[in-house]
Amino acid sequence: MIRVAAVGDIHMGPESQGTLRPSFETLPRCADVLLLAGDLTRHGTPEEAAVVAREIKDLGVPVVAVLGNHDHHDERPEEVAAILRDAGAHVLEGQAAVVSAGDTRIGVAGTKGFGGGFVGRCAGEFGEPLMKEFVRYSRRCADGLHSALKDLADWNCDVRIALTHFSPVPDTLAGEPPEIYPFLGSYLLAEAIDTAGADLAVHGHAHAGSEHGMTSGGVRVRNVAQPVIGQAFHVYRLPAARDAQTQTQAQREAQTQA
Repeated sequence: MIRVAAVGDIHMGPESQGTLRPSFETLPRCADVLLLAGDLTRHGTPEEAAVVAREIKDLGVPVVAVLGNHDHHDERPEEVAAILRDAGAHVLEGQAAVVSAGDTRIGVAGTKGFGGGFVGRCAGEFGEPLMKEFVRYSRRCADGLHSALKDLADWNCDVRIALTHFSPVPDTLAGEPPEIYPFLGSYLLAEAIDTAGADLAVHGHAHAGSEHGMTSGGVRVRNVAQPVIGQAFHVYRLPAARDAQTQTQAQREAQTQA
């Protein structure tokens, strides 16, 4: 089994230094990878990013991250991403990364994502230029996720995970005011996940939401915003492709012998 630790919305500032490190140092004993689902800082400053970097440096497991809206607030997301990369994290935006746990290859496709809403109640690419750009930006994020997941399909990964900040489904927003759903996620992300394929989708952003959801195509979705999971991280277990193949073969052999 592949053990995936994930958390988002840790919102770290200068006084947060050291608060997560003791828990993160346990990761080699319980997880194969750590996913950070955005909003890692409070205001997106390099100083705050340096706090996060010290929390995740040399953990003993690979770290893969996307940025969130808070990480863009100071309008220096490139600097924030560079600081996290210097600490060893893979920071993704419309890109994919493959990390290893022993001989297992874990593929992660990531984007911050954006809002727009969900099927039946979503924004359309019509009207004022600002509204059209809103929807186009959300679509560009989803297209980047789709492309990254397709890349992973060609890279011989044992599992493929979609990592976003904004939610791909309304299920994991349950608990948030319905009026703000369009600002918490977009169905375009779910379309990208379902058409390109993934074994798990992880996001944050919805602090008052729910942990469990699913795309219409049957991909499990987990909201790992720290206020939702209530701990330093949560670990999800996924069967590796080779494990599933071995299990299927064993079942076939058992049926034949019967």
